[in-house]
Amino acid sequence: MTTYRLLATTALSALMLGAAPAMAVTVTMNTVQIFGTIDPAKISDYTDYMAAVNLYDALVTVNAKGEIVPKLAESWTVSDDAKEVTYKIRDDAKFSDGSPVEASDVVYSVERLLKINQGPASLFAGVLKSGSVVAVDAKTVKFTLEKTFAPFLTTVPAFMIVNADEVKANEGTDDGQTYLADHVAGAGAYKLTSWDRGASMVISRNADYYGGWGEKPIDEVHWVITNDEATVKSMAASGELTMTSSAQAPDTYTSLGQNERFVIRTEPTQTVFNLKLNTKTAPTDDIHVRKAIALATDYDTIRSTIFPGGELNGPLPQAFATAYAEDLPKPVYDLEAAKAELAQSKYAGQPIKVSLAYVAGLKFEEEVALLMQANLEQLGITVDVQPEPWNRITELATKVETSPNIAEIFFSPTYPSPDSMFFTQYHSSAAGTWASLEWLQDADVDKLIDDARATGDTAKQADLYKQLQHKLVDLQVDAFMLTQNEQHAIDKCLTGYEYVPMQSFQYEFHNYSWTC
Repeated sequence: MTTYRLLATTALSALMLGAAPAMAVTVTMNTVQIFGTIDPAKISDYTDYMAAVNLYDALVTVNAKGEIVPKLAESWTVSDDAKEVTYKIRDDAKFSDGSPVEASDVVYSVERLLKINQGPASLFAGVLKSGSVVAVDAKTVKFTLEKTFAPFLTTVPAFMIVNADEVKANEGTDDGQTYLADHVAGAGAYKLTSWDRGASMVISRNADYYGGWGEKPIDEVHWVITNDEATVKSMAASGELTMTSSAQAPDTYTSLGQNERFVIRTEPTQTVFNLKLNTKTAPTDDIHVRKAIALATDYDTIRSTIFPGGELNGPLPQAFATAYAEDLPKPVYDLEAAKAELAQSKYAGQPIKVSLAYVAGLKFEEEVALLMQANLEQLGITVDVQPEPWNRITELATKVETSPNIAEIFFSPTYPSPDSMFFTQYHSSAAGTWASLEWLQDADVDKLIDDARATGDTAKQADLYKQLQHKLVDLQVDAFMLTQNEQHAIDKCLTGYEYVPMQSFQYEFHNYSWTC
């Protein structure tokens, strides 16, 4: 048995407990996407998780080193065959209404997640079923896996715990989905104050948070949805903005960097920015058309000028060092080679038209779309450029026939394992979301993913991941453009930001403080 334990909790909590400051500290951050949901059984993208990590807590979380560390649970034990994981919940863990967090809440949260079967539920497909999680006692909960699932411990931070009593009291006929669409039943450090779905969200500090508070905590966080760079610059100039999103155009960071109030933070990340290619609808159902699109992608211009980032040779960033296939060829920009590929396609000699979707209002994504349009038109391909709000893209992604031929998509690891880069994007069971716009549904790819999930042999697992990378590059499922260098303009008085290699866990504002 292997046991993991939280150290020095009592003394640390005592030091962290503090009264609210006389002057409330408010942080205003812009985001370029709306918050789709705050229901922890349905969250899926970076804004969803950005809200969730502040409003809800999981049994464990992830730190900046990618390590799994305690949260609601103070310790956990793994059986020798890795099929049973038992968590001990902190005695002082409580929900925002003051009621204790107990094993029964974890059991209810799992059962609800599996029944709704959205968001994080895909992580546990074939791994957990109804009845897999049981309460050993009020503060001990045991997970029994259906099969060996090597990344299991790393997926648990994505699974947020709800207050079973509160949700049951408001279950209605849809397992509390209506209630949790605009109410929070969590143990997070913040409470929901207001939410205008198309414009803003405000959360406020829970002074009684079981995890305690530092000396100068953030009392309120205001997220403002912005659709253009001018608005961000205006908010910064007026003094309203405290922190930008990570998806601004380079000139916005340059402009804000000239404002003495801001510091520009740049961090290499495991987030990838790809052109996802729909493999099931004409004309991108033809591999030669997909290869032509990839060859018509001007990687250097995109990475150096439009949206600076790191090199990406395939679906897995180099940061996953042990699993990374170092022998993958670098993508090249070669219009003559693209023409040769197109000549081999079943659409050769016919008018070819593709749709290209990107998030409306993002200047750099528009520039990428226009660059692709110009390059592909040199091949005789007509490009229908489609700027769409993010919620519209997620809606289109639910059906293969409405998914665009090409979509500009950022994808971050949902949990700190290579599996998170493969399963959610390329496994057949994950099709029908914005993350899997490729609609790949390939039996050989599924088997490689499943085999890697099922083995505890790290060397064998790494080999399977390398085979996966070659397979996905050979199929040209995406044009692999870059890894994101995450940038933020942050007020010099705001400290605590550290990049975390898991969705939006770096925006847990309990870890921030105001130093001025």
